[in-house]
Amino acid sequence: MNTLLDAGATLVDTILQHTGGSVVVWSADPQAYASDHERATRGNFAERLAALKQFRFAGEYDASRAQERTPPLYFVPSDTVSSTQLARSLGISTLHDLFGGVVPHPFVATKAITHPLVGRAAACPEGWQPAFAEAVAGVVLNGFSAFSREDARWAGRHLLANGTVRVKPVCATGGRGQTVVGDAEALDQCLGAIDEGEIARHGVVIEENLAQPDTFSVGQVLVDQMIVSYYGRQRLTLDNAGQKVYGGSDLTLVRGRFDALLALTSPPPALRLAIDQARHYHHAVIDNFPGFFASRVNYDVAQGTGAGGAWRSGVLEQSWRVGGATGAEMLALECFWRDPVLERVRVSCYEAYGAAAAVPAGATVHYQGTDRQNGPMTKYAVLQPYDSDPT
Repeated sequence: MNTLLDAGATLVDTILQHTGGSVVVWSADPQAYASDHERATRGNFAERLAALKQFRFAGEYDASRAQERTPPLYFVPSDTVSSTQLARSLGISTLHDLFGGVVPHPFVATKAITHPLVGRAAACPEGWQPAFAEAVAGVVLNGFSAFSREDARWAGRHLLANGTVRVKPVCATGGRGQTVVGDAEALDQCLGAIDEGEIARHGVVIEENLAQPDTFSVGQVLVDQMIVSYYGRQRLTLDNAGQKVYGGSDLTLVRGRFDALLALTSPPPALRLAIDQARHYHHAVIDNFPGFFASRVNYDVAQGTGAGGAWRSGVLEQSWRVGGATGAEMLALECFWRDPVLERVRVSCYEAYGAAAAVPAGATVHYQGTDRQNGPMTKYAVLQPYDSDPT
């Protein structure tokens, strides 16, 4: 079994019983810029995963020094591993070898897979599967993915006939880089500011815009024999430049798979719909992209008012790597590890900007400092009383 959500009992039955090994942090592109807070956060999580697995933390992976690491190696990647060939070269063959995921083609790891192309003649990357967009059409918002500026212009004009649209670079995270446009002129200006080569390499998403949406996280993590599933609401904050960005999540987490999550909690109907949509999306990935597997999955689901005042709900994107909710995931894993009878917890994780950000007593801090790109910021997680409101 090489999938995670709703996997059968054989998954736990076949867990490898490690006698020792090394946890390493791996950068998908060592030459690419990585922010200070992202590097520090990955290192923090890798050290904590090493403690859970009773492995040693061996720092940054270096292929030339791989023989110096204690086998087996367990990877904490900066990004989703972008091909099965790359995964094999690292020694990653199952979801027990990493905290994250492996995809057969680079575009599969981005939000570009969420929507269809504008037509059969539209530009697309190698490995594109039209059947995936058909399979998820009922659980995502209206939108298109485009790999040329002209295709993006057509997609935007088509969607503008019904209301405002959101232009989303597919590699940006935390809501950064997105632009809402209301007419063709604004659309052309927005697309004109995006490098044509960037669009051709990675794509751009043109999607219906929701007014004042709520964004939910639905996810699951596996570390050795422990599986944790969760749902919760995201919140926004202002960064040091005054821009609205991801500010953290309030999550309900349980020991077990999604059947346990639904049995041990009582999500309201809208949140239950978000969970169902995320699971449908996940299984569509499995069905359409052979070679995919992941030990950490997270799906963002937005709900709000769309064109014509209609209420809408749909998966926005996926994350198969260390993400914004991982601070809460780690704290929950540690709680479940310490207490074998504990079944459910609530955890809030925060990304706070500014030098004066206050950290509450008892918080678990995984970054505090001045990031060279984003300025002063603090990232931490807090265990909440279970009877607190998660939504």
